[in-house]
Amino acid sequence: MSQRTVERLIGRLVTDEELRLEFTRAPKETLATLAEQGWELTGVEVDALLHTDIRLWSDAAARLDPRLQCSSLKTGEGRRKRT
Repeated sequence: MSQRTVERLIGRLVTDEELRLEFTRAPKETLATLAEQGWELTGVEVDALLHTDIRLWSDAAARLDPRLQCSSLKTGEGRRKRT
């Protein structure tokens, strides 16, 4: 079941702007909050996520069609227009 959780989390990091911003600002705290909400990750998976280059998430999101993303209204940072 844990691999499925990793896949869901990676998907959310790429498509959910609010979660991505939270994670890039405070990765450990974000993962702890997700764990409290029932997201089951092993210590190895948490360590791997924390050691993944943080730029990956925003880089991947920038390459994804905006129609597949959820923008954050909290941050006031709208989606950038793609050229």
